[in-house]
Amino acid sequence: MSLTADDVKKIAHLARLGINPEDGVAYAKDLSDMLELMTQMAALDTEGVAPMAHPLDQAQRLRADLVTEADLRDKYQAIAPQVEAGLYLVPKVIE
Repeated sequence: MSLTADDVKKIAHLARLGINPEDGVAYAKDLSDMLELMTQMAALDTEGVAPMAHPLDQAQRLRADLVTEADLRDKYQAIAPQVEAGLYLVPKVIE
């Protein structure tokens, strides 16, 4: 699929994007190239290919589960308008 500068202008208007008119031709070429790539990818036979979340077999790096902040609960509840049994009391908002 090949887009024109007018197509880009219409798409930009629908998406509420402001683009410079002189950039329309370059955007049309870039978008057309992307659409062509998607067309080529859609034509590939993916039968037997297992879906994956990431192309590399990597494990997520996890940080140590350590407390990094001081416990200021008593300080914050001391200035709260209403507290009961360690909970903040607020007005009912659902009828």
